[in-house]
Amino acid sequence: MLYRFQIDVSDIDRSVYESLDFRVAQHPSETYPYMLSRVLAYCLAYQEGLEFTPGGLADPESPALRKMGLHNSVELCIEIGNPSARKLHKASKTAKQVMIFTYKNPEVLLTEIRNNEVHRAEELQIFAFKADFLEELGKVTEKNNRWSLLMQQGQLDVTVGEQTFTSELKSVPL
Repeated sequence: MLYRFQIDVSDIDRSVYESLDFRVAQHPSETYPYMLSRVLAYCLAYQEGLEFTPGGLADPESPALRKMGLHNSVELCIEIGNPSARKLHKASKTAKQVMIFTYKNPEVLLTEIRNNEVHRAEELQIFAFKADFLEELGKVTEKNNRWSLLMQQGQLDVTVGEQTFTSELKSVPL
């Protein structure tokens, strides 16, 4: 299924104000929380050149999102959910910056990282969405979506029509 998102982003924490218009294909095996985490990660980490990885879920070695630099270097790699330590190790050796947006229990991810060798593990940026927030947002997600997103002092507000969905975007320390 292909979804269109028109999202006005006001990320006060990062001083980013953009009107984004993009499409996201939902892989048949992809859950709503995973897809919505990809959409929100794109907005919350938005910078010029950030893209959804062309292979998507069909290429398990690729990150969910990335920003390429000069000479095919990877500036930013964004993973969704609880990626394996092996995948994070590879990503942090390749990319200058690695971010993870999880909708799952972050303790599982932290245990995986702590119990395995992950290059530059202390530099990983991990953010956790509340699962019920994504479930509620999923109930109002349609084929064509017009949202407003406000990020301020760690609080995420997504307005869809007359409804506003609020969640803390928790930064998870290692």
